[in-house]
Amino acid sequence: MSAFRDILVDMPHMVEQPQAAPILEPVPRPAVAAVTSVRDEQIQALVQQLFFRPESAVVRHVGFAPVDAATKTADLCLDVARALAEEDKYDIGLIDAHTDPVLLQSQLQIAPPNLPLTTWPMGQRLWMVPRQSWMADAGGQRVSEQNLWRLRELMSQFDFSILWCAPVSWLTANIGQTCDGLVLVLAANRTRRMVASQLKDQLRKAQVPLLGTVLAERRFPVPQGLYRNL
Repeated sequence: MSAFRDILVDMPHMVEQPQAAPILEPVPRPAVAAVTSVRDEQIQALVQQLFFRPESAVVRHVGFAPVDAATKTADLCLDVARALAEEDKYDIGLIDAHTDPVLLQSQLQIAPPNLPLTTWPMGQRLWMVPRQSWMADAGGQRVSEQNLWRLRELMSQFDFSILWCAPVSWLTANIGQTCDGLVLVLAANRTRRMVASQLKDQLRKAQVPLLGTVLAERRFPVPQGLYRNL
């Protein structure tokens, strides 16, 4: 993780290191309960650093964009949205802003309602915002200013929004300009520092605030049974 320490030092509104909060990949049973507890703690720490730091500017609407296309971020976005909703003070929107052929609700195996709704509840104070509710072309090949205006309108309906974004591209940059900024998701042992640094520069040139980084897919060389004692 320290290899990325100097990538974001000049970035406004950044999340301080160790702000590249390591998010554990869910592991198979039988140690699910113990590892989930560690993962939950890390998600809570990420939420506090990103949204509730008193000395930083107000951050309410955030996109999570992976550096590598192979990095899976749908579950991370859902976990962050759920952690915010569990505060039971705010309405949270989980927004599909990706170009993946598989829609967010399908990625998360969440059945949509029978009626064509713009948003639908996923839980207490947590709402799904499907791609079709703001993007005319659900495949992401064409995004107009009207689409982005609609996205802003949808975000304004929530206290906090978590946007599931594609890897950094022209579309991701446009979406990043509609919200408070982006969080780059790095893949442990895969994301190259040079690539991450280049993307940081590209986002800065596009005037997209970079709020920090998250280290995903991190696995520890510790026997599963020992996690309870950490």
